[in-house]
Amino acid sequence: MGTLDGKVIVVTGAGNGIGRAVALSAAKAGAKVLVVDPGGARDGGAGSEGVAENVAKEIRAAGGEAVHCTESVATHEGAEALVQAAVSAFGRVDVLANLAGILRDKTFLKMDDELWDSVISVHLKGTFYVCQAFAKQIIAQNRDGGSADAPGGGRIINTTSVSGMLGNFGQSNYAAAKAGIYGLSRTLSIELQKHRIAVNCVAPIAKTRMTEDLPMFAAVDSMSPEHVAPAYLFLASDLAEGKTGHVLAVAGSRMYAFKLIESAGRFKETDDGIWTPEEIAQHWDSIVK
Repeated sequence: MGTLDGKVIVVTGAGNGIGRAVALSAAKAGAKVLVVDPGGARDGGAGSEGVAENVAKEIRAAGGEAVHCTESVATHEGAEALVQAAVSAFGRVDVLANLAGILRDKTFLKMDDELWDSVISVHLKGTFYVCQAFAKQIIAQNRDGGSADAPGGGRIINTTSVSGMLGNFGQSNYAAAKAGIYGLSRTLSIELQKHRIAVNCVAPIAKTRMTEDLPMFAAVDSMSPEHVAPAYLFLASDLAEGKTGHVLAVAGSRMYAFKLIESAGRFKETDDGIWTPEEIAQHWDSIVK
């Protein structure tokens, strides 16, 4: 028995890197896979056509079930079309793994509208569009009562990043998009809970075509997409029952979580609790620690 036996998973950005590893691993775990990738280059420009088809063929050659789709996540129409492609092929959807992304790095003072908008469109708007189309399909399936194999509900695994959680030089567009995905996912985990849809994130650090030219990966082979894929499979499976709103981070063999926390803070007992700027400066350490 595989951990994803019988489930239908939609994997965006599945033509290369972590997305490809997730698609292959999900199929090996028993899932039926929609492999989504328009085949663009790392910066979103023209790339290798047929990458999604090749991954789907690889899955089928290994005895799995897969079809491919080349729709872009960056439009409502593309998002709706790719979800319907999964429904047409397999009758329903159960899991969405959002991994589509591009990089257009530039320092903040040199960032222009095109560099900003292109990254926001694929990462943040793309995640929004596909999550919405997927959630609507799950809700429709829930209304129909599901089946013995798929009693209802669904799982969304979005992709944020260390850049989105902590920031990174030269990636104001990417970091803003990934931080937005974190906020979006937290909100969806609250709103979609009543529909039995769990929403979590993975923040991966891995050597892929997106990152392989970064100095930190020059001599690194221990942070592969295969290290990251199990996090997506876990969150896609029934092993993650009841878990929603989390950010699971993976860096090679290390797995950990990102959490937004509050400091204990300090209360002011006088003047109706209204602080002066001077008092904030005086008590800064006890406020922020």
